[in-house]
Amino acid sequence: MVDKYSEETCGNRGLVEIRHLYKSYRRGTQTIPVLNDVCLSIQAGEFLTLMGPSGSGKSTLLNLIAGIDRPDEGILLVAGIDIPSLSEAALAVWRSRHVGFIFQFYNLIPVLTAFENVELPLLLTELPKSERRQHVEVALSLVGLEDRMHHYPQQLSGGQQQRVAIARALITDPTIIAADEPTGDLDKVSAEEIMELLSGLHQEFHKTIIMVTHDPRAAAKASRIRHLDKGILNCEAEDYKPMEC
Repeated sequence: MVDKYSEETCGNRGLVEIRHLYKSYRRGTQTIPVLNDVCLSIQAGEFLTLMGPSGSGKSTLLNLIAGIDRPDEGILLVAGIDIPSLSEAALAVWRSRHVGFIFQFYNLIPVLTAFENVELPLLLTELPKSERRQHVEVALSLVGLEDRMHHYPQQLSGGQQQRVAIARALITDPTIIAADEPTGDLDKVSAEEIMELLSGLHQEFHKTIIMVTHDPRAAAKASRIRHLDKGILNCEAEDYKPMEC
C-alpha cells in the first residue's frame, strides 16, 4: 500500500510544498483572516500533526492541502501539482484518487454496512465487483474489523466506527491521509487504540498522514508536530527547502 504517486517527488522537494499561503473568509461586511503567510514542507511518508487552539486555522490548512477549499494566495503544491489551479472537476477527481479523509464524527452512512461504507469510494472506479470485495476485505482486516464487515454503524462502538472510517480512507491507497480530530469524539481507551492503529499503518505502509488534533497524547504519535496560532505558522529550516529538482 505504498503510493507510487508519492514516490515521484524529486530531490529535496517535499510531497507537499506550501509557500506564503493566505486564507480569509467573509462574514457580512467583514473579512476574517484565517491563515497568514504560512510556509510548510511535508515529506512523503511523514506523519505530521497540526496543533493549536480553536480558531487557529489548523483545520482550514488541512482542508486546503486536501483540496476541499482554495487559498486566497500563495503556493500549494502536492507532488508538484498546483492544486489551486485545478478546475472544480479536476480537483474532485484528484481528491478521490489521492486523499483519504478521516473525520471526527466518522461520517458513515447509517443505512449501509461497514463493508458498504468502505466500498463507497471504489464505486467511482472501474474495478469489477470481485476486486472491490477483495480490497474492502483487506482494508477491514487491516483495521481489525474482518468480523464486523456486515454490521451497521449503530451496531458498532465509536472506536469501531472510526476504524471503518479509517478503512474507507485507505481503500483507494491515497497519497495523503487527512485526519481532522480523529479521536475527538472517542473515550480515552478508544482514542489510544485509534492512534496506535494510525501509527502502525504509518510505520508499516509509510503513508503520509496529516492530522489535526487538540490532544497532546494523540499528537505524540506523529513524527513531527507544528503549532498554529492565530493563523500563523512560521517558516522553519525544514519547511523552506529549495523547490527546484
